[in-house]
Amino acid sequence: MAISSERMEDLIGTFRESLKEQGFEIYPFKVGWYNAVVSHAHHLPYPADTLALVVLSTPSMFEQSFLPFLQRQCCEAVRDPIDQCTAHTVSSSVSLCFPNQSVDVSYDYEMLPSRRPKFLAQTAAHISGAAYYYQKSDIHNPPWGDKKMFGVCIHPKLGGWFAIRALLVFKDVQVGEELQQKDPPDCVCSQEDRIELLERFNFRWKDWSYRDIVPTEESYSSRQREYFLTLPGQRGELLRQWGYLTDTEK
Repeated sequence: MAISSERMEDLIGTFRESLKEQGFEIYPFKVGWYNAVVSHAHHLPYPADTLALVVLSTPSMFEQSFLPFLQRQCCEAVRDPIDQCTAHTVSSSVSLCFPNQSVDVSYDYEMLPSRRPKFLAQTAAHISGAAYYYQKSDIHNPPWGDKKMFGVCIHPKLGGWFAIRALLVFKDVQVGEELQQKDPPDCVCSQEDRIELLERFNFRWKDWSYRDIVPTEESYSSRQREYFLTLPGQRGELLRQWGYLTDTEK
């Protein structure tokens, strides 16, 4: 039997608040919405009304979750520290908030044996209403001919200053018709701005200017910018300079 939207909010409310305090946002959707817009190879193997959540990290995650995670010396050097922090935070909150639920958790960095991602993160963000996924197909007369142009999600309040981190599927929870799909806010409305966004993202992604395509309420702190501008292989040394990793955690 499907649960109402009110019961759904009762179910996920504590989880939402727990993650919000640590710099994350969650957005619910039905598996059927996702499966309707992806190829069969990417389908999630659950009934259409199954409840799912997409998890985003906001800029505040770095100070509210990541640095405290490092301070507790929870990091294992064999894995990316941000990925470790996300997995630790999400899995801990899932265990605390849903002790009697069967929840399938997938992370943005995980791959299937076929080398496909476990879920298409930007598509999940779009269909949940979290962030608009701007693609070449959103341009009426693309000026790039047959050139492949990668799409990018833009958050209505955070612009490009966020990341899509995880997908949760509640295997045994079906949501009723009250939960209706809503389009994400179209905050890059004009064709000119959409062209500018895709060109910034595809041709000048290193300067991060695509993230500021719309006014934002929050962006990365100076320390966070320094971390992500550092090459992945050199981030461990940067963290040691900051005093967060010991010599044994290389």
